[in-house]
Amino acid sequence: MSRRREPVPFAFLAEGDTFRSNVTPPPRRRGSFGEIAGRWLLGLTVVAGLVGALIIGMPSLSTPADPPAPQSQASEGH
Repeated sequence: MSRRREPVPFAFLAEGDTFRSNVTPPPRRRGSFGEIAGRWLLGLTVVAGLVGALIIGMPSLSTPADPPAPQSQASEGH
């Protein structure tokens, strides 16, 4: 049973999903040592920044063990 397709203004668009090429794409070019080292360095910098922000922000995220008792100024004799 064949599917009936709607007419489209451009025939090559309708046939685009059935087209198969017999040409294989060229193999991916391997990055140079500098490119690979740059990617690693960028990734390491991002991770180090996130870890540093977490370490610096930890004191503000923690609550004190026993909060000080509130004192009014009237009790100080002022």
